[in-house]
Amino acid sequence: MATIYLVRHGVTPANRENRFAGRSGEALHPEGIEQIRFLGERLQQKNIAAIYCGPAKRTTQTAAILAAILSIPVTDLAGLDEISIPHWEGLTKDEIRQRHGSEYPTWLAAPQAFRLPGCETLQDVQDRAVRVVSGLLAGGREQHLLLVSHLVVLRCIVLYYRGVPLSDFRSVEIGNGAILELVPDGTGRGSVSFL
Repeated sequence: MATIYLVRHGVTPANRENRFAGRSGEALHPEGIEQIRFLGERLQQKNIAAIYCGPAKRTTQTAAILAAILSIPVTDLAGLDEISIPHWEGLTKDEIRQRHGSEYPTWLAAPQAFRLPGCETLQDVQDRAVRVVSGLLAGGREQHLLLVSHLVVLRCIVLYYRGVPLSDFRSVEIGNGAILELVPDGTGRGSVSFL
């Protein structure tokens, strides 16, 4: 069975400014580019066959840097895109509190209960992301694959494969440029650990 490496995109200006980038076209910060180059060097001995990433610029840029170092192909998949909360895009966390204060406490305290018209829920994100991972694992190949995505998406994947509810969403810390190893156990779950 395949091993899946999960990578959060490199640091961006929005990460440094505590801003919600969402599905905007934000690129990596120069620090993020260096972060990912270093990560690529760490991954050279992992025999990774392919990279899959979300379509946002910061994830495709991260994937392209890794692909160049590892000499492997990249495919972008909508199922790995950032959560869709359009009216928050480009706002700092303080601006979200000021403009949409009644929404933000739920997002912080009980993100699994966050539901707004025109926005995705964590369950929506988890369902589509797990479909991607399950599809990649379904081939039964003994390949190592790498997925590049966002904090929200990666948290949802980790919780699912660990068999932990979405109410524990905030318990999973994944920094920019972090890498996790997902080893499926054959039951639809698996172990997930940081490298």
